[in-house]
Amino acid sequence: MTEHPTSHEGRQPLAARQQERTRPRQQDAAAAAAAAAIPSPAAAPNPGPGPAAVAEAQAATRREGDRLRFVGAATRRIARGIDLDEIVLGLCRASVPTFSDAILVYLRDPLPVGDERPVSPFVLRLRRSDRLRHTDEEGGEAGPESERLRPLLTDPTADLMPAAELCEVRAGGALAEVLRGVRPVFGDSAAARAALPELLGAGRPVPTGHRAILAPLRGRRRVIGAAVFVRSTERAPFEASDLLVAAQLATHTALGIDKAVLYGREAYIADELQRTMLPDSLPQPTGVRLASRYLPAAETARVGGDWYDAIPLPGSRVALVVGDVMGHSMTSAAIMGQLRTTAQTLAQLDLPPQEVLHHLDEQAQRLGSDRMATCLYAVYDPVAHRITIANAGHPPPVLLHLGGRAEVLRVPPGAPIGVGGVDFEAVELDAPAGATLLLYTDGLVESRLRDVWTGIEQLRERLAATAQLTGPDHSPPLEALCDDVLDMLGPGDRDDDIALLAARFDGIAPSDVAYWYLEPEDAAPGRARRLARRALARWDLEEMSDEVELLVSEVVANAVRYAERPVTLRLLRTDILRCEVGDDSPQLPRQRRARETDEGGRGLFLVNRLARRWGATRLSTGKVVWFEMATRS
Repeated sequence: MTEHPTSHEGRQPLAARQQERTRPRQQDAAAAAAAAAIPSPAAAPNPGPGPAAVAEAQAATRREGDRLRFVGAATRRIARGIDLDEIVLGLCRASVPTFSDAILVYLRDPLPVGDERPVSPFVLRLRRSDRLRHTDEEGGEAGPESERLRPLLTDPTADLMPAAELCEVRAGGALAEVLRGVRPVFGDSAAARAALPELLGAGRPVPTGHRAILAPLRGRRRVIGAAVFVRSTERAPFEASDLLVAAQLATHTALGIDKAVLYGREAYIADELQRTMLPDSLPQPTGVRLASRYLPAAETARVGGDWYDAIPLPGSRVALVVGDVMGHSMTSAAIMGQLRTTAQTLAQLDLPPQEVLHHLDEQAQRLGSDRMATCLYAVYDPVAHRITIANAGHPPPVLLHLGGRAEVLRVPPGAPIGVGGVDFEAVELDAPAGATLLLYTDGLVESRLRDVWTGIEQLRERLAATAQLTGPDHSPPLEALCDDVLDMLGPGDRDDDIALLAARFDGIAPSDVAYWYLEPEDAAPGRARRLARRALARWDLEEMSDEVELLVSEVVANAVRYAERPVTLRLLRTDILRCEVGDDSPQLPRQRRARETDEGGRGLFLVNRLARRWGATRLSTGKVVWFEMATRS
């Protein structure tokens, strides 16, 4: 007989022990399978949710979907608003009647802007209220709650809740605690029961139960207001999920108000910046009448950099300037101010128009590589009846003649200021008496609905049609002409701001001008007195001879003292008498108080006392000293 091997002496074989260990597990598994095969008398099939539960779940899903769609539509409507009133109106129209039957919106007064520290005390002002109108026929019998809230929803002439116009939020009070908490609360909560009377005013009707929600409006940095949503007794009260809806509406409204306030402040600063850089009033130079208009862009556009100017020059001339900085921002307005100041400085140097544009181009390049502008610079001489024009990429001017013919002047277009490396060309044209020159920016002739050349042609036709109304012998009134030009703008033509400058050329007749050259010698003042006396006699102004001769003698004597070349003397007669003395010395005279022992130094003192106005202008070739006196006729 064969013996099985063992792992140790006295033990069973290894294979037998493994079979004994696995046998109980197999028996347990078989017993469990047999038990599972026998049906249990207590077991019953699961029938699943009933019809009522399914309907309730579907209704809840629909309500949640409707709520999400309402929040999406309401936030989009609020976000469409640009200014403060539009955003608050969007909240009211989105809430009533879909979410609530009435709403009150309170905002901080005044609203802090950006990082401004709010002023004390903390005051809320009722900014807007809205409600769903109900009539007695729409509902059934009115309960006590409906009768108590009848002023809220029934009376068309009553106030909304009615509510107080102003509310001072007491530090540490119930309303301050709710606003600090940020989250909306029901009207019957412990915090709201004390806060609502403080907000609406003592003795005001306050809804009970879940028929009111008080939602703080918190901006980016602080609480800026509160909104009260109210439901009438004719509809279901608010649910817990409606607090989330109110929170969404309040958050989007507060952030929109923050944006609107910041945008409004920026637009206000830019608009004020631009307006302060435009001339408050136009000068009244001899031989030309001026009128201007500035029209800002539509409210949806930002402020631009359009400007105009009229600068008196020596010799009774006047520089006419109009320009447009590219872009719409506070930066454009600031650059406009810098270029206008530069143009005024260059004009006082009596540089030719093309040289003025050249220096403006250099200045724009110093301000930045992307600082560009268009500009038109013209100098009108009423004595010569000529005008010199240089252009830097600006729309050409339009000249309206006395007979009613309007023409677009052919001026070299040139490159915009800021391009650099280009030459500007000037042209000299006739400026007949009675003609009107119109300078403008592209906002007048260009829009989304028409190109610039179509607009220029329409402007030319409009000017010609206006001139036909006054006849061939009379020019249209200058102010009325500017208004008529702006009337050509349509509803879609306000994409850009508009600057308009009109100049009516009256000129100075040659018979009203006297001009002489004087050698820089001691006899020059005496000769100047004699020449002035003869001119005044020719103009029937002998009664002014004594004063004019005295002032002419003093000014000529001062010029001869420093001049090396002949001195110029010019008298011009219009509604005033103007005297101009020019020499080649750049040093401007200064008025000073002479001492009792001084033999001179009193000439400008006399000029200042006797003349109506006087001044001195430095030129590229020297200077001009002038004074004006009123004619006694």
